[in-house]
Amino acid sequence: MPDGVPGVDVPDRRGRTGLDRAGRDLDGNPRVRVREVELLSSSWYILRRTTFDYLRTDGSWSAQERETYDRGNGATVLLYDAERATVLLTRQFRYPVYVNGHPDGLLLETAAGLLDDDDPETAIRREAAEETGYDIGEVRHVFDVYMSPGSVTERLHFFAAPYTADRRTSEGGGLADDGEDIEVVELPFAKALAMIGSGEIADAKTVMLLQWAALSGPFAGRDR
Repeated sequence: MPDGVPGVDVPDRRGRTGLDRAGRDLDGNPRVRVREVELLSSSWYILRRTTFDYLRTDGSWSAQERETYDRGNGATVLLYDAERATVLLTRQFRYPVYVNGHPDGLLLETAAGLLDDDDPETAIRREAAEETGYDIGEVRHVFDVYMSPGSVTERLHFFAAPYTADRRTSEGGGLADDGEDIEVVELPFAKALAMIGSGEIADAKTVMLLQWAALSGPFAGRDR
């Protein structure tokens, strides 16, 4: 084996190096001085520990340490049929929620995925096709959100798009090579919205898009 640290000065399993450099050149906030960045893991995504000085409001400097998990940025889309008042969601197993108290780990979600090397709109078209089997048309950008800013760097781009039966090109279900086994679920919008209150829909991005759809999106002002 070559000498060195994978992901730092020799390639990790994904061929990356220099992963300990992230954040060292930040200069947008003069109250933050990054002192050290340590790569803890790059098995697939990237876990770093950063030590920095932070200028408090009382004028004193405080040494702080944070671990950040970098899995890249992502995108999600709410697929809706305004005429039929339905939405198209997915159901898949999520081990992290299963180990943290969810009864079976199966979450109802809007289609979503990481950007990889694509722009957000290209990525969400790809993910919608892979997961639901629908080739979506015009998409509407809704907002961008940091989903867990205390520890995860991910910024998620939210979209909405109409779907119709004639746009379905495959069965969907995700990529078997990636271990995906995704069920496509069509629900009346009113039922999906009610499932937030019952706890049957407990995924943050899905809750946000459903509530947006009810407040200012395609179902705003409708009797439900």
